[in-house]
Amino acid sequence: MLSGLARIRRVRPALLFAALLGLVVALLPAGAAPAGAAGVAAGGFRSPLNSGPDPFMTHWQGNYYLTTTQGGSIRMWRSPSLGTLAVADPVTVWTDTDPSRNRNIWAPEFYRFGERWYLYYTADDGVDEHHRLYVLESEGDDPTGPYHFKAKLAPPNHADDFAIDASILQLGGRLYLAYSGINPYQHNGLNIAPMSDPYTVSGNAVAIDAAGGCPEVREGPEFLYRNGRVWMTYSTCDTGKPDYQVWMMSMPLDADPLVPGNWRQHQGPVFSRADDRGVFGPGHHALFRSPDGTEDWIVYHAKTTSVNTYSNRTTRAQKFTWRADGSPDFGRPLAMGATQELPSGDPGSGNYWINDDGRSNGTGGVTYSGSWNSGVGCATQCFWGDDHWSDRPDATATFTFTGTRIALLSVKDTGNGYAAISADGGAEQRVDFHNTIRVGEAVQYVSPRLPYGEHTLRVRVTGERNASSGASFVSVDRAEVYG
Repeated sequence: MLSGLARIRRVRPALLFAALLGLVVALLPAGAAPAGAAGVAAGGFRSPLNSGPDPFMTHWQGNYYLTTTQGGSIRMWRSPSLGTLAVADPVTVWTDTDPSRNRNIWAPEFYRFGERWYLYYTADDGVDEHHRLYVLESEGDDPTGPYHFKAKLAPPNHADDFAIDASILQLGGRLYLAYSGINPYQHNGLNIAPMSDPYTVSGNAVAIDAAGGCPEVREGPEFLYRNGRVWMTYSTCDTGKPDYQVWMMSMPLDADPLVPGNWRQHQGPVFSRADDRGVFGPGHHALFRSPDGTEDWIVYHAKTTSVNTYSNRTTRAQKFTWRADGSPDFGRPLAMGATQELPSGDPGSGNYWINDDGRSNGTGGVTYSGSWNSGVGCATQCFWGDDHWSDRPDATATFTFTGTRIALLSVKDTGNGYAAISADGGAEQRVDFHNTIRVGEAVQYVSPRLPYGEHTLRVRVTGERNASSGASFVSVDRAEVYG
């Protein structure tokens, strides 16, 4: 979608738009449009799963549990289905009053040892170089806590060095702390240290000389145990770059992970940008199993823009498989909004989509009043490659749907303004659709929970904008409806 005032030159006659839309849908590469859109109804899901970066997820006792970087606290989302994770209510599981470690809280991960959960994270005092690793312990056997502070994690040879992205390697009945920090190869390089229990580092860290296609970062290590080997995947390049990507090393399951020479480098990225699908900077991932344990999945963050920025990193997930040689095959990242089958054993959620042109794989549609433009210029940044947009005061788009909740997604742009959004004719909520760079399929609004049944959601253009915006357009792309 074009930025700012340039959009008004993109108006197409209705017949030409329809023809172009059909052509674009036919020609879009695999993953750019919702797969199986004609028939996949209350069984699939679409990304994003969360608006935060650095995801970690596991499935336990009937629920998915997800954490992402939130900055000032650790929050966790819980949902019985991947399809409803995006609208799950967060639980704040940790805040801290200690000024040395209550700022810039990043990349939490949580593991169950015995009948307790241990939550690993990094935090600082407001200075990035002061990031250190910490661990919390749960009071009971619940991933959402409550938690209490347990320990700082610091190998003796890096007692007070920069460290981020703690992960736990479990091998031969022993635990190891893997993290990104100071080493001879990078400021943010991979290190592994022995642990005597889930909260005690018991020896020096060893540095791993990991390849990565760029010099500056090796971070976010994660582990798979399969086919006689342990596979260590990790992210490389600065996370703001569109070339942020995932690389891999491995070693035999019976080898010592503290001997750097035991790790074999696999050449080239195993998961990287897909420009034709509008996916940039995929990485900082975690690996989890489907509810029935038969499938392997990757959860990761990525962006819809090729701009070098730390914003717009949203959480997505997709299934991966295994090659004949025993190595994991992560494939290519799917487009935002691509419809996927739910993980095996997932009970489903009844959610479905409504496109801006009125097509839907469920019940409902959308109607417009006032003056609206429509077209396919936004390509991979829009669901099905098309959207509607207007800057005319009091122009409206009204979605009708059957369910309990609706989320509105569309482009945020430099020339966007305010919309007034209301459910079932109730009070309007003022929502700013502006962003400093153009990004696609951003979650603009999530409705309150409603009684199950037929409802309406109205999006009204106000014609107003904030001082940083070049115009007052409001874009309509897709709605996600939850049963």
